[in-house]
Amino acid sequence: MTTLQERLPGGAALGERETPRRRAARVLRPARTPAGVAVAFTLSAGLALVSAEILATLMGGRLGLVPVDEVVAMAAATPWSDPALMLGALGVAATGLALLGLALVPGRCRLVALETADPKIVMAITRTGLRRTLKSVAEDVDGVRSVRVRLRRRLIEVAVVSDAERSGEMLRRTGAAVGERLNGLGAMCAGEVVVRLRRRGL
Repeated sequence: MTTLQERLPGGAALGERETPRRRAARVLRPARTPAGVAVAFTLSAGLALVSAEILATLMGGRLGLVPVDEVVAMAAATPWSDPALMLGALGVAATGLALLGLALVPGRCRLVALETADPKIVMAITRTGLRRTLKSVAEDVDGVRSVRVRLRRRLIEVAVVSDAERSGEMLRRTGAAVGERLNGLGAMCAGEVVVRLRRRGL
């Protein structure tokens, strides 16, 4: 379970505009850390090499880390209409657009927000932890042999394997137990709980 505390400036005014679900989604939105680290490392390394080469040239030496002469000669001999140059420019542009897309489009949250009494506190449970919790609750119902829980976009699917002859009552008790645990946790899951019966061997 993950707990985050958010200090909101003007919390009362902001709380009137935001619902608990939207606030939790905004706070728990994953950062684009891998992409940011890759871009920052690439730019830092490239700029450091170029800066070192320029300083060495100004001081009358040459480090040789960047093939300046070869790059200048290649640039002078290559026309703007060269296919390789155009493909390289397209590749750089596509990479830049992809990085912009990663920065603008929010990532997929791996957490499920929980309701809290304090609007400045956001709590969440991992999707794996929620699946294990619901599976444990469902397995405690009489007549249930095994359970598989899936968290879909707008549905919580509980697949029950049972040998019970009166499966209808067992499925109702399973659904009630899972719903009670969800209410107890305060999980803000969009959708309903669907309990399905799977016969052994299917």
